[in-house]
Amino acid sequence: MLTVVGCLVEAHDLRLVTLAALICALSALTTVCLVSHARRAGGWAQIGWLAVAAAAGGSGIWATHFIAMLAFEPGVPGGYDIALTALSLVIAIALVGSGLSLSVLVGGAPASWCGGAVLGLGIAAMHYTGMAAYAVAGHKVWDVTTVCVSLALGAILAGAALSTRPGGSGMRHQLPGAVLLLLAICSHHFTAMGAVTVIPDPTVVVSEAAVPNSWLAVAVALASFAILLLAGAALALDLRDHRHAKLEGERMRSLADAAVEGLVVCTGDTIVSANNSFARLVGLPQGALSGALLSAFLPAEAARIALASRPERPAEAELRQADGGLVPVEIIMQPVDHAGRPHYAVAVRDLRGSRQAENQIQFLAHHDALTGLANRASFGKRLEQEMRAADAGNRKLAVLCLDLDRFKEVNDLFGHAAGDAMLENVARIVTDELDSTQMMARLGGDEFAVLMPCEHAAAVGRLAERILEALRSGKAERTGPQIATSIGIALYPDDAQERAALLSYADTALYRAKSEGRGTYRFFEAKMGLEVRERRLLEHDLRHAVARGEMHLVYQPQTEVGSGDVTGFEVLLRWKHPERGYVSPALFIPIAEESDAILQIGEWVLREACREAASWPNPLNVAVNVSAVQIHSAHFVGLVHEILLQTGLAPKRLEVEVTETALIRDPTRALLTLRQLKALGLRIAMDDFGTGYSSLSNLRSFPFDKIKIDASFVRAVDSNEQTAAIVRSVLGLGRGLGLPVLAEGVETEAELGFLAAEQCHAAQGYLMGRPLPIAEFSGHTHDGNSVTAGERKVA
Repeated sequence: MLTVVGCLVEAHDLRLVTLAALICALSALTTVCLVSHARRAGGWAQIGWLAVAAAAGGSGIWATHFIAMLAFEPGVPGGYDIALTALSLVIAIALVGSGLSLSVLVGGAPASWCGGAVLGLGIAAMHYTGMAAYAVAGHKVWDVTTVCVSLALGAILAGAALSTRPGGSGMRHQLPGAVLLLLAICSHHFTAMGAVTVIPDPTVVVSEAAVPNSWLAVAVALASFAILLLAGAALALDLRDHRHAKLEGERMRSLADAAVEGLVVCTGDTIVSANNSFARLVGLPQGALSGALLSAFLPAEAARIALASRPERPAEAELRQADGGLVPVEIIMQPVDHAGRPHYAVAVRDLRGSRQAENQIQFLAHHDALTGLANRASFGKRLEQEMRAADAGNRKLAVLCLDLDRFKEVNDLFGHAAGDAMLENVARIVTDELDSTQMMARLGGDEFAVLMPCEHAAAVGRLAERILEALRSGKAERTGPQIATSIGIALYPDDAQERAALLSYADTALYRAKSEGRGTYRFFEAKMGLEVRERRLLEHDLRHAVARGEMHLVYQPQTEVGSGDVTGFEVLLRWKHPERGYVSPALFIPIAEESDAILQIGEWVLREACREAASWPNPLNVAVNVSAVQIHSAHFVGLVHEILLQTGLAPKRLEVEVTETALIRDPTRALLTLRQLKALGLRIAMDDFGTGYSSLSNLRSFPFDKIKIDASFVRAVDSNEQTAAIVRSVLGLGRGLGLPVLAEGVETEAELGFLAAEQCHAAQGYLMGRPLPIAEFSGHTHDGNSVTAGERKVA
């Protein structure tokens, strides 16, 4: 070692030694950078990078040697054999290329050490070939031990240089390998120079063909220039790759940050990088996650084992947030190559939204979406449970069926939003009246049911009364419609012992409550079953009566009291059931109104009456009764207009008869409908005046053209002073308001005579003609003949 140091200090120009070291460092760094590019490339591009690296490394080793030789001052004349000098350059490039190719193309640590050994031998072969090319006036004596040490240093350090894998593509990552390669070249050269001793001998003459030091300096300058060019190219490539890698990394990070799922790249249990979604999920800044342990956020050992045993398959786990909270997640692991090394990426999907959706679906499967009450399926299951509990406890169970009164009118008049608000309010009000043992459900539409375990029926009745009272005082909105309901009650096991029968009997009691005035409750009684069954069968047949041709119209003449002339006809509906025969209008009309079948039937009556009247040569009037359901229908005015246009009937010939009962449900809506009918040119008559909800304010507020006195006041008017007084009052009221008055139900000449004496305008009844098919009155509708007093008796 002292020999090497002494040789370096005493026999070398340290300035040139420093230059040699700089050239060697530049060459080593260039070679390592080019090898790194070769490792990342493939195919012919990899071969090309290896060739350039061999040229840079070989020429750098050669330049280092001969610059150091210029610095060597043995004290005797010398020169360089041109052939051997050129051969030393070729040997350096060839062996360096072989070592680099072995390391890169074969790959792995053994190949890297072997390739480094070949590179070290290349350094030695170039050095000793170069020393052989050195001609000197004397003799060169070698120390074998020092020579072996130089060979070992070159091979070991070169192997270490090639086995060092950089952690990135930047130049700073290449420095460890470059430093080791620098040490391999310099340690070998100066150790080998310490192994030679030059003994001067004047008899030895240096050949004139030997290259002098000046020419060698030019060759070394060219080699150094080539090294600088290659170094510049390597540096440019490295900067380009660094920028490309940086841009690619930023692009990948942007794509990762744009992902909704959390993404984490790990090596082992250490997080290398994570996107914004994962950072937000755990509640930490994105920069704080690099270097953190994945197990700190996924503590479940089972989840990690599942990922390890089933990569690329999802597994559910709980993610621990920074504040200690746990979040249900789904994780998927995928092996990836990151920065040239194997890593694995973990995708983390937040399951809170899907769990919430699952819970919502589960809730909707058993509850009503609007009110939040139990639905029909849940009610059925609870009813079965309560029935078994009632059997076990030897107690009773009550089923209360609730149905809102005239709920369809609420939707038609106030809109579906108001209807929904009413249903929600009903659910809230009734639920507030129940205790923890009772249950309310929405069966559908405006139908609700309540389950009540009880000891006796009196407690059920008190609950029904509380519910009705609470609903009477509640509204769907401050300005909305009043809530009204009817309740039917059936008891288990008194009324029925099966679920379906119990619900059916409660529904039967509900129908009885509706038919007896609404707004009340009724318990099921055995006799109700048959009545309700008959009513439902009648309702079913009624819905199909028009289509089956079972309905027909009859006409009753209306005449002037003074002249007896027929001025028009009132249309009356008749229903001939195929099995029951003629069904009274007093029976089927209320059923039609409650079931809304009246809309279909009413349209047919109006259309048939207008079509028939339009065919009469004599322009007599036709009067049609209109129910409250039709008056409050939003499409009624448009329907009347359409029928008039289709049939061609003049609007002034159509008279619509409306009872006062139809006005009280919603006076504002009724007034709007009647005014729209008046605008079409129709005449409007107040039917059955004096009965029901008669009010003088209605005559003032509504656009009536006629008043019809109910038949109950005309009967025996000539002999009953109280009845006569009422009729005189109505006639006087009509004259005062300028409205003609028609008396219904005139059956005797005495009654007609009284009406004539009191100046009644018109009359109808059996005395003028019974209700008959219109063909029976063709003499009036087609010939223009009028009815005389004598003809009335015949009629």
